Amino acid sequence: MTEGSAVVNLDDIKRAADLLAGQVVRTPVHQSGPLSELTGADLYLKLETLQHTGSFKDRGAFVKLSALSDEQKRNGVIAMSAGNHAQGVAYHAKRLGIPATIVMPEGTPFTKVARTQAHGARVMLHGDNINAAEPYAQEVAKAENLTFVHPYADPHIVAGQGTIALELLEDVPDLDTIVVPIGGGGVIAGIATAAKALNPRIQIIGVEAALYPSMYQIVHGMEPQMGGETIAEGIAVKTPGEINIEATRRLVDDILLVDEPALESAVQTMLETGKIITEGAGAAPLAAVLTHGGRFAGKKVALVVCGSNIDSRILAGILMRGMVRAHRLARIRVLIKDAPGVLAKVSDHIGQTGGNIVEVQHQRMFYDVSVKNAELDIMVETRDYDHVQAVLTRLNAAGFKSKLLSDLAE
Repeated sequence: MTEGSAVVNLDDIKRAADLLAGQVVRTPVHQSGPLSELTGADLYLKLETLQHTGSFKDRGAFVKLSALSDEQKRNGVIAMSAGNHAQGVAYHAKRLGIPATIVMPEGTPFTKVARTQAHGARVMLHGDNINAAEPYAQEVAKAENLTFVHPYADPHIVAGQGTIALELLEDVPDLDTIVVPIGGGGVIAGIATAAKALNPRIQIIGVEAALYPSMYQIVHGMEPQMGGETIAEGIAVKTPGEINIEATRRLVDDILLVDEPALESAVQTMLETGKIITEGAGAAPLAAVLTHGGRFAGKKVALVVCGSNIDSRILAGILMRGMVRAHRLARIRVLIKDAPGVLAKVSDHIGQTGGNIVEVQHQRMFYDVSVKNAELDIMVETRDYDHVQAVLTRLNAAGFKSKLLSDLAE
């Protein structure tokens, strides 16, 4: 791109690809038979999860850092990021001998903070999201004469992310659609620029978390209104980059919104069916295909799986909640006579149906039951909803008044 220009074109992205050769992973495109069968689309996964830092941010970070002057490199850089841009900047800054400072929002998953620090960066926690962290990062940049490396509102970053499309269309030239997560818009601006230049008929579909529909609202002329806790923190952006807004208006065919249950389900489905670990933002394209299946059915569709940096605790919670939704874990309340041996009989009935008891809470004091009775809250591992009903039927038939407690599956 010309000096001072915010416009990114195909030649810029091709030059970025030449620069990145041997510096980042040329990630594979995996055709997923199981996910294709599940969705009715011919699905191809662009596995940016396999980059050194676990996300596509490696690409733009290296391109931007390589473009700095010698003086800027000596003075150092600063970035604000929820995690993936942080790691990309920190990793490549260390490789290039550039001091790096990263401002991360308070509440950023521990794994992303630790990995950023492991790459040698100084980490500062400030604000509750990346937009709140930006003013502070700018203040530190000015005070310490550091070069600010924006995560998405920078043409070098956009050009680097656009190399994803070059690889995709080289590997699968007859794609009908590319589905891309949107946060600040850098990756979709780069991908749309390259893909539309190579194939004007290809569909570019963006996906945002429903709690942070900033790009959707802007391109539809709506009043910005967003906020809340999302598992897709990597795309929880309130203000997309101006150059990315322009590219999205011009080149992106549609933007779909996905809610938190859809994102959770997609993370679980990606792991259990696709055998791929991904964070919430990386699962957003699959969430869109699962939610809006009709528009993708029968088409050759690429999903940009943008990152794998999910906190272990969050992943465990998603998987357990998914089991509840699928009725593979059920909470059953059983009224029993408070006498020796009764609990053993209840356990035996559940075991005879093939249910596996995970946890039992035996309550005598705080529920509204007779002093001669007690209530059991039993967590049971089951196969599906029909299996839960079989357990309840057997318990009630044996004289133990039982019911399924309200849970995520209802």
